[in-house]
Amino acid sequence: MEKAPSRVFYHLLALAVVAVWGVTFVCTKTLIGAGMHPAAIFAVRFMLAYVGIWGLCLTGKDKVRIWSGSWKDELMFIFLGITGGSFYFLTENTALSYTQAANVAFLVCVAPVFTAIFTLLGRKFLRGRFADGLEDVSLGFPLVAGTVLAVAGMAIVIFDGSRLEISLKGDLLSIGAALCWALYSMFMGQMTKDYGAVFATRKVFFYGLLTIIPFLAGTGGSFSLDVLGQPAVCLNLLFLGLIASLACFIVWNLVMSKLGNVTSTNYVYLNPVFTLITAAVILGERLTPMSFLGCAAILAGVILAGRK
Repeated sequence: MEKAPSRVFYHLLALAVVAVWGVTFVCTKTLIGAGMHPAAIFAVRFMLAYVGIWGLCLTGKDKVRIWSGSWKDELMFIFLGITGGSFYFLTENTALSYTQAANVAFLVCVAPVFTAIFTLLGRKFLRGRFADGLEDVSLGFPLVAGTVLAVAGMAIVIFDGSRLEISLKGDLLSIGAALCWALYSMFMGQMTKDYGAVFATRKVFFYGLLTIIPFLAGTGGSFSLDVLGQPAVCLNLLFLGLIASLACFIVWNLVMSKLGNVTSTNYVYLNPVFTLITAAVILGERLTPMSFLGCAAILAGVILAGRK
């Protein structure tokens, strides 16, 4: 009998996924600079992922399941497709149109704070399996102190006067994305436990694509097909669709089902660390001593907040 992977293994998976997602801010910023609309970037990204996940389903031995077990679960998948798909990426991608990638990354990573608050409220007011599926957290010293330290690290980086480029609209959109991800994180772990990572992720991809259609109407979500002739555009889209979406969503949903929604979401604090490095190399966004200090504070906050 094979030994089940330890929790350390899932922590390493979470770290790997967040490293990939940290790079996606720069990839999306590059695509916006090439002339692609934020909604179109999401649509192409999730379409590639959706085709890819059907490839996994059709090559598997088990019969392909189309619908979930009840209409309530189907409604939950629609909610997850919106919060973890269309609305999350639309707000995040649009924010990248107004401010630099590092700023968006740091603001989006307040998601763990919202996740902890929503989880505490959810365990108090929800009933049934969704309440039981929420991680048992309390406002103890590690969570509070780690959250404060991590948020302080974000503030140090964002308000570093030598690289201050803050747009109020971009900031608000980034915080909106963080709220969406926190809501997604509350319930996706339980749905993954109930239906498996591949099925649950496929449903999120489908409803994410379905709910982005209104934003693609007219010319707002269109882009010139000529940009697809650029190798950098194609490579970024393939990376976003097949690696950052298809592979990482499946792995992340599995991680949330194993570690809990709060513990896993705390890793989002590390997103900006990878974004800062990538943005400095590819986009020329400046890394300052204050940025490094902020990154250190975020890392310390994640470690502290993740302690039981």
